[in-house]
Amino acid sequence: MKFFGTKDIKVFVERILNSKKDELKNQIVIDVPAGSGYSTRILRQLGAEVEPYDLFPDFFRVEGLECKQADLSGNIPVPDHYADYVLCQEGIEHVPDQLHMFQEFYRILKKNGTLLLTTPNYSKLRSRFSYLLSESEYSFKMMPPNELDSVWFSSEGNPDIYLGHLFLIGIQKIRVLAKISGFKIKKIHHLKVNHTSFVLMIFFYPLILWINLFAYLRAMRKRQDIDKDRKKSIYGEILKLGIDPRILVDGHLFIEFEKERESIEVYSVLQSRYTDLNAET
Repeated sequence: MKFFGTKDIKVFVERILNSKKDELKNQIVIDVPAGSGYSTRILRQLGAEVEPYDLFPDFFRVEGLECKQADLSGNIPVPDHYADYVLCQEGIEHVPDQLHMFQEFYRILKKNGTLLLTTPNYSKLRSRFSYLLSESEYSFKMMPPNELDSVWFSSEGNPDIYLGHLFLIGIQKIRVLAKISGFKIKKIHHLKVNHTSFVLMIFFYPLILWINLFAYLRAMRKRQDIDKDRKKSIYGEILKLGIDPRILVDGHLFIEFEKERESIEVYSVLQSRYTDLNAET
């Protein structure tokens, strides 16, 4: 994790992809949204069989490779169990139905396939404080999301609407949406410290630690119908994410997921936890 240097997410993505050179060679990688093709070009150089998709493929700029149209809010035109990897770089924060997006990634990935996802870190303290003050991504610098700055068309006559950072999402929501879609967090890559978040953490971390620990202990006392070890596993994972200083100060989230189980197994696990609808909440 860097304290100084560039904040450009593309630089960090390139660095991590290069570290996976041996893993990516000859693997089918879906790059969505592909944008101008910066990461597609890197994946191609590393020997991956990369297939780019984007809402606006006209912006794609990699010679000799076609970028196909795909909307992350809908269905990705890729067969079931097709890809070894999916790279979703700076895409989830633009998608209204984020659960559907995860389910689509699950559908197109092979068993034990890998999802690499990056997004601005809405769990960092700078973002939390900005939302408290003005419901803005960056207080003092930006207005809250609005129709002038956050929504636009690529060109006249194109029915597709590009949504800006209207759906910023933190680590806890990402975790649960991924979990109920059949993914588990394999690794979180920590990138670059946000300096404002670092200063805020010095003052607020004891309070964050106490509140998260209190919520964990209270949750462990409730729901006696749930196996204690299962509660400890799930609530423990949530607690660790909530008090991890690196997540609280990281400018971006870069999360590596593994396709964990088939969808029928996912729903059977969820149903078994909520058999008593009158249980105390």
